[in-house]
Amino acid sequence: MSKDCLIIFTRYPQPGKVKTRLIPALGAAGAAALHQRMVEHTLAQARALRQTRALSIEVWFTSSSTLAQMQEWLGTDVDYCVQPEGNLGDRMASAFKSVFSKGYTSALIVGTDCPDLNAALLAQGFSALAQNELVLGPAIDGGYYLMGLQRLIPELFVDIAWSTAEVLAQTLAIAQQLKLTPLLLPYLTDIDVPQDLEHPLIKF
Repeated sequence: MSKDCLIIFTRYPQPGKVKTRLIPALGAAGAAALHQRMVEHTLAQARALRQTRALSIEVWFTSSSTLAQMQEWLGTDVDYCVQPEGNLGDRMASAFKSVFSKGYTSALIVGTDCPDLNAALLAQGFSALAQNELVLGPAIDGGYYLMGLQRLIPELFVDIAWSTAEVLAQTLAIAQQLKLTPLLLPYLTDIDVPQDLEHPLIKF
């Protein structure tokens, strides 16, 4: 078994259920189509990385879809897990706990909203974990698009105002309290709101 695990958080591209803040600009079908492309882009980058290093890929999807739907869409060469109930922090902590219980010694978790995320950045994240307990990929909107850990650190997922511009700052403050010095990857843009659609890579 590889020691590295990449966790991808996503959901099935059902119109009206994904990228809802983009619906005023794109319509429900357009927002779902964009979500679908970004998920497929993220998974393609993960598969590209897997060509150069031993890596397990786990796609954690929401319970609104089925395993059969996910496998038909994204294939059967990755593992699938259903995201548990709870807020984003609860679900992320559960995912990290799960992969570390399986024997992985380094794990990255990413979403699928970042068109600039590529195999090279993922590789950089795993390399950084060799010497850093916490790796973060900060997003320009104040959140983060990537977190890497060597072990579950539950405090990082508690008392965070998820889906706000305070997520990164609050996470860094907790890390400081825990005497952790995170390594920060480059700042990137998440595609969440209509003004983000001006991103040059949005039509990859």
